[in-house]
Amino acid sequence: MGSVQALPDTSKLDGLVWFFGYPIKHSFSPLLHQTVYDNINLKWSQIPFESLDTPQFLELLKDPKCHGSTVTMPHKVSIIPHLDELTDECRDVGACNTIFFKEKDGNRLLVGTNTDIIGVREAFFQNLPKGATPDIYRGRPGLVVGGGGACRSAVYALHRFVGCSQIYIVNRDVAEVEAVILSCKKDGFGDSLIHVKTVAEAEALASPGTIVSCIPNFPPKTPEEIEAREVIVKFLEKKEKGAILEMCYHPTPYTEIGDISEKLGWQVILGTEAMIYQGLEQDRYWTGRKVEDLPSKEVHVAIAEALKAHGRG
Repeated sequence: MGSVQALPDTSKLDGLVWFFGYPIKHSFSPLLHQTVYDNINLKWSQIPFESLDTPQFLELLKDPKCHGSTVTMPHKVSIIPHLDELTDECRDVGACNTIFFKEKDGNRLLVGTNTDIIGVREAFFQNLPKGATPDIYRGRPGLVVGGGGACRSAVYALHRFVGCSQIYIVNRDVAEVEAVILSCKKDGFGDSLIHVKTVAEAEALASPGTIVSCIPNFPPKTPEEIEAREVIVKFLEKKEKGAILEMCYHPTPYTEIGDISEKLGWQVILGTEAMIYQGLEQDRYWTGRKVEDLPSKEVHVAIAEALKAHGRG
């Protein structure tokens, strides 16, 4: 069930949100949300519940002071059957990273949504080249590196919000990519997906305008990993450039792929940007305030300082 933890005294708080996952010790999520609440004068906190115990977590949500929860790995899919409702985005992506409440007939309903997709969208749209509008990427292909849950969220965001004409997927595991494509097609946003397996295939395709890299920062070792890296580099070497969102920020946001991309003329957007904007979207649900009224600047400063303190900046 994961390690048993003593829960903190919440008697002095006016409100709280939980953070359910395992392991979560290195996450900046509590810092992000505390920075928001302190700056808008709410006596709230986000409380980590580092556990695999879903029944206990569901009991914690019944606290009258609770306004919802962040849900992270390994619970993003397994929590869904325990929820009363899902937003369209949560249903389409097939993963829940946020729970908020809705009142109906005197009952508190648990509603699941997915703000990871908003994190991807805003990471690009809040970091546009000077003078550009979000339409800069519309109609150009996108590229997603990886094959897990983060890949599916990235595909959805590039399809729905960025307006990519096609979305290439590059990953070492063929079966994983095929599973992602099949599930995306089933949910209505997979017809434009192309699994790019070789350098020759990449050579023949148009350059992507947006890239989302969803893999850990490890040097490639196996033949499959080496080939996947060569495919990525082939896309990066194309004449027409764009922006790459490097989702990996642990243990450092400055990765090998990010370094290669920058040297080849790409704009590199750190994964902390996606993390920050998905978190602000969560607080929109929980506090009822518009994202533009939340302290984005202060959150950026707090996360940057934390990265430096942890030797990750």
